[in-house]
Amino acid sequence: MSSFDQSDAISVVAAPAGATPAAWRPNWKAIGVLLAAFGVLPFVANDYWLNAMLIPFLVLALAGLGLNLLTGFAGQASLGAGALMSVGAFASYNFLLRLPALPLPLSLALGGVAAAAVGLVFGLPSLRIKGFYLLASTLGAQFFVEWAFTKYEWFSNYASSGSISAPHLALFGRDLSSPVGRYLITVSTVVALTWISLNLVRSQAGLAWTAIRDMDTAAAVIGIPVVRTKLTAFVVSSFILGIAGALWAFAYLGTADAHSFGIDRSFQILFIIIIGGLGSIAGSYIGAAFILVLPILLDRAMLGVFGSVIDTGLLENLQKIIFGSLIIFLLIREPRGLTAYVTRLLRPRPAR
Repeated sequence: MSSFDQSDAISVVAAPAGATPAAWRPNWKAIGVLLAAFGVLPFVANDYWLNAMLIPFLVLALAGLGLNLLTGFAGQASLGAGALMSVGAFASYNFLLRLPALPLPLSLALGGVAAAAVGLVFGLPSLRIKGFYLLASTLGAQFFVEWAFTKYEWFSNYASSGSISAPHLALFGRDLSSPVGRYLITVSTVVALTWISLNLVRSQAGLAWTAIRDMDTAAAVIGIPVVRTKLTAFVVSSFILGIAGALWAFAYLGTADAHSFGIDRSFQILFIIIIGGLGSIAGSYIGAAFILVLPILLDRAMLGVFGSVIDTGLLENLQKIIFGSLIIFLLIREPRGLTAYVTRLLRPRPAR
């Protein structure tokens, strides 16, 4: 993990007994982010910002985080992120539908568990194949899951459209269906899973993932259980992706079907971690911001400059060309992703 991640870790936790006084120093950057997320944004952001910017940004960043644990830290390629998100969404929907008394956080967690179980099956081919071959097998799983949710109507409670609708969002009798309520559900979940991920990648499991990524043969020689480590990476990544899928359906879209988590979604999540930075927790957030915010800024800028003289369809195509060109330029300039740029900007300059 990069030095940027280490410094930005949300480590506002009590130090263990016997720790030195320096270990008790709070992380002011993390405290500032948490204060902004919980104490400022819910009160100052309007419905547009919450619905169209903050909630999708947080969910995409969470999905990127899940895939980054698998691909960036453990080195296992996957194009099945969208499928695992759909498993989490459909599973959470059915848990809430058939067990109405189930608390919302527990239904989200169970959706993640269902996705983790499917992810375990996704990960079995990784024991024999790797690289592009593994990518192809996860792509096949992506198409299979999308087909299954479309073919078998039980998953959508026999809805004619094949879609699932967000249940009434409430916790402890408090209605959370408003934009602020959905934002608080999303940001609370994202903060909790990010904190868990940060501690996980620093643990023995995280070190084993990076050893497998760097060279699985050498990792096996030094005693790391390769099979268990690879499958653990798939399970943990799928759990987070499943919860991200449930949030995407319930907190952002409101109504979703299997095609909401198609191959385009899988590529979008993959681009997030490539652009943001593989093997970086912060990269998932930076990549999600780039993927989500830059097209909106380009749209506003081009409408303002060329809106009255260029056809709307041509304008959209120009935006796609510029967006794609920017991605290519950035990846050529810095293959490690935008996190490397941010790290250089934040690094203290040596005194002359």
